[in-house]
Amino acid sequence: MEIGIVGLGLMGGSIALSLKKLPFVTSVVGSDHNIEHQKTALELRLVDEILSFEDLKKRCDVIFFAVPVDSVIDLLNQSIDLAGTDKTLIDLGSTKALIVNAIPPEIRANVVAAHPMTGTEQFGPKAAFDGLYKDKVVVLCDLEHSGDVQRDTALKLFFSIGMNIHRMGAAQHDRHAAFISHMPHVISYALANTVLAQEEKENILALAAGGFRSMSRLAKSSPNMWEDIFRQNRINVLSAIEFFEEELQTLKAALKEKDFKKLHKEMKGANKLHDIFT
Repeated sequence: MEIGIVGLGLMGGSIALSLKKLPFVTSVVGSDHNIEHQKTALELRLVDEILSFEDLKKRCDVIFFAVPVDSVIDLLNQSIDLAGTDKTLIDLGSTKALIVNAIPPEIRANVVAAHPMTGTEQFGPKAAFDGLYKDKVVVLCDLEHSGDVQRDTALKLFFSIGMNIHRMGAAQHDRHAAFISHMPHVISYALANTVLAQEEKENILALAAGGFRSMSRLAKSSPNMWEDIFRQNRINVLSAIEFFEEELQTLKAALKEKDFKKLHKEMKGANKLHDIFT
């Protein structure tokens, strides 16, 4: 099996490293519009070769799209010539409904819409590392509309690199992702800007320990990428923020009214979250 990766940043580069270790994968080739990314990916041996997207389509049995959602949609429209083939196109976009709704009907069977729930605040090919995907969740959306070959291929690949597979509809995914991924980024950006707006920000940051560093880590994420995600999932992100604001207001009111029993109760309720994780 020959695999192509379009987009050689953190996500694309990391999955390339994982896929190269599989015994049934003969080669992993890459494509990226950024010339420096191409050079770095070759230097770091993330991929075996750099090809144009047209050559990638001709050679590869499976193509991963590890690029922003708008670019995924553009690439799918450039892939209509693959209609009627057994080639598998797997997108790794962070929002799914826009992609699923934009798939040209001629190649619907060729496409598997996936979202690996993993990543770091770093980006670019130098951020890639083997193991990013291991033991992480991957959501496969509307899998019933993918072809049998494509579905089985995607399941085999994600299982082989150690991912935990979940299935759900694209709209359901986008709502859930707004709460568990997109809203935390909004909060982290807001937290960072709140501190940076203070006159004595240097003194405040001198006191920063694990809690602040953990909560503000996501604020280092690429603004270009996250602007796209917030735009594409705007309605769900707004809904998640409104729910968060209600909870924040409850805690604020308890503090304002010196109702520390209420405050304790709310915090105690929040402790239950880790019962679910464990």
